[in-house]
Amino acid sequence: MEQIAARVHAVRARIDAACAAAGRPVGSVELLPVSKTRPVADIVAAHAAGCSRFGENKAQEAHAKALELAGIPGLEWVMIGHLQSNKAKVVAEFASEFQGLDSVPLAAELDRRLQAAGRRLDVLIQVNSSGEESKFGLPPAEVAGFAAALTPFDALRVRGLMTLALPSPDTEQVAACFLRMQQVQRELREAALPGQSYDELSMGMSGDFELAIAHGATVVRIGTAIFGARG
Repeated sequence: MEQIAARVHAVRARIDAACAAAGRPVGSVELLPVSKTRPVADIVAAHAAGCSRFGENKAQEAHAKALELAGIPGLEWVMIGHLQSNKAKVVAEFASEFQGLDSVPLAAELDRRLQAAGRRLDVLIQVNSSGEESKFGLPPAEVAGFAAALTPFDALRVRGLMTLALPSPDTEQVAACFLRMQQVQRELREAALPGQSYDELSMGMSGDFELAIAHGATVVRIGTAIFGARG
């Protein structure tokens, strides 16, 4: 537990330093620990170090953790990445945010389930900023049209964009992904779609989060740098 706490504090220090280097206010970037596949003991340790929101990518695993840790006040669960429509009911029951919306049928199913549960859900649109065929998310050119198609879904609060950059040691190629996200963000802000805001840019992980912060990230998703390498 002490090792996880030390890593949380070290990552926060790096985030603060990256903010300062980019001329951004300290505290303007959220650290979202990614706890997928991790035991609840690791989440408890990170929570004790000051983390309250955790990212997961498997709905049933996340729901089970949420139930097991229901006695801890203030915990929030963020679903990240591709979600099948048949998991929408589970997500609608417990998640506070979904970073990975990329299809109208999924949006419709989430909205239907949320309306039935009397809940609302913050969502970020997933963008395939690297153009890799293996990745989910919308091509940058299709995001504006997709965003307009989301306006009928009252239970979804569109708050921004999410991406996974190209996994490459070439910082220029990685930075290009982040620059594309900034351009999409500007286009959507100019569109001023009713009920939507685009203040959030979720981008940057353990290997590239400082570069993401330099290019406007407001949320960085950190797994390995906090919890260690997966077995």
